[in-house]
Amino acid sequence: MTAVLSTPSFLPRTLHGDRRRWHDGPTPVSLADLGALTRQVAAEVVAGHHDVRVDAANRWSRRLHADPHLDVWLISWATEQAAELHDHGGSIGALTVVSGELTEWRWSAGHADDHLVTAEELAAGGPGLRRRALTAGSGAAFPLGHVHDVSNRRAGAAVSVHAYSPPLSTMSYYAVERGTLTRTRSELVESGASPE
Repeated sequence: MTAVLSTPSFLPRTLHGDRRRWHDGPTPVSLADLGALTRQVAAEVVAGHHDVRVDAANRWSRRLHADPHLDVWLISWATEQAAELHDHGGSIGALTVVSGELTEWRWSAGHADDHLVTAEELAAGGPGLRRRALTAGSGAAFPLGHVHDVSNRRAGAAVSVHAYSPPLSTMSYYAVERGTLTRTRSELVESGASPE
């Protein structure tokens, strides 16, 4: 059975009258809202409310919800499928892993964001890429300026739920050269196009 979300079951903070509603970015939806939403939809996937396919050649995705404030996507990852190192333009986002394991490599500017990294990553210090494993039930939030690559390095498929607010409209791609993050290109994202 395939179901499509008609409305998210959380209320954006604008409806709660929170005057700090824009502190996470250019949207009335917060990073916490997005994290809660991806966890909720992940539970729906586990319960069988959304069909999932795995394509060995390309990442498979299905948009489950779209409105002026957010997009919600269900994505499957066969072994060795990955996204390039990228940002989400002017959008914030979150993901929750439904099954399998994803590896996230994210750019860290150094000690200023030490509160965001694990003890294992703290040993690296300074600017550079930090790795973390995201297992079933865990997730990550993407504030403005978050640059990362996500991949499935395990033998089995992985499934994840992603939410972006506002819906993705641009993405930039990056390379790390001599310890420096360098933008290689930026692209417009067509409305309704799968997040790459």
